[in-house]
Amino acid sequence: MTSVKEFRVDEPATADDLGRGAFVFTDDYSVFDWGKMPDEIPDKGASLCTMGAYNFQLLEENHLPTHYEGVRLPDGDEVLDLGEALSAGTAPEEMVISLTQVPDLPFADGGYDYDAYHADAGENYLIPLEIVFRNRVPVGSSLRSRTDPSDHGLDADEWPDEVVDLDEPIVEFSTKYEEQDRYLDREAADRIAGTASIDRLEELALAVNHVVTEQATEADLVHEDGKIECLYHEGEIRVADVVGTFDENRFSYDGQQVSKEVIRQYHKRTQPAWVEAVGEAKRQAGERGVADWKSLCDESPEPLDERVIQIARDLYCAGTNAYVGGDVFDAPSLDAAVDAARDL
Repeated sequence: MTSVKEFRVDEPATADDLGRGAFVFTDDYSVFDWGKMPDEIPDKGASLCTMGAYNFQLLEENHLPTHYEGVRLPDGDEVLDLGEALSAGTAPEEMVISLTQVPDLPFADGGYDYDAYHADAGENYLIPLEIVFRNRVPVGSSLRSRTDPSDHGLDADEWPDEVVDLDEPIVEFSTKYEEQDRYLDREAADRIAGTASIDRLEELALAVNHVVTEQATEADLVHEDGKIECLYHEGEIRVADVVGTFDENRFSYDGQQVSKEVIRQYHKRTQPAWVEAVGEAKRQAGERGVADWKSLCDESPEPLDERVIQIARDLYCAGTNAYVGGDVFDAPSLDAAVDAARDL
């Protein structure tokens, strides 16, 4: 179970063999690592499943290995490709995937024990990293606080007060299973990756970024940044989790965000006390060396207005329609959905 999708195991993975299971996408959403928020966004789960399946099929067409096997329709057992599912008139909410092992990641004495993780993982495991790629650097990006422009070959002493478009993507590595994600230098990422090659992970991230960026351009979307997660099985690295959706990646259209970032920024404007309390709780957890930062947070998020939920729903659905080039969802045009989001 994750904050926005349920996880089902049909055939468990073993030390040697991949298993089979499924992601069942829900209409829940999460921001600031909070987990399930008070509201649901209608059709969000089907939107993410459709867009994710579409991207996995694009990756396979480009000979990039993935854990994707297909989709299932509600109350159906047959595994279909996305085109077959959509031709039946229903957007899928269930994605069938190959499964690998995910060992426990022990936390003790203020740190995480990755040696124990890999001792249990063997040659079949989910790599406990997120591989992040960036095509542009917005004003609020954490990259600005962690690095200088010169670190990325940019001819500037300080970050400008405007969006920076990059000539070449930046790839970074962050933790996956820690309570608070943290960015890693290459040496630390290499150690956490275990047997998996850090160079191959970077190569796959750049290839996925290229495929998603090209598809986004076809829909007049700007692909700003995103991430991949990967599994390792008997010497092969495959792209795992979900790829290139409005939750995993940031896209914009005519200068307006078309992603979960819209809701993140709305919470910053309308519930600043909660957002600040989250940041303070994470800071305290880091200082105390404890994993559960939420237990230190003295605020909780409030529900969204119905108008905001509808705007978010239309943005997810219109964006997916544009990205896959079809009328999968009954939704306004992307222009209209974006105009409504600007008013939030």
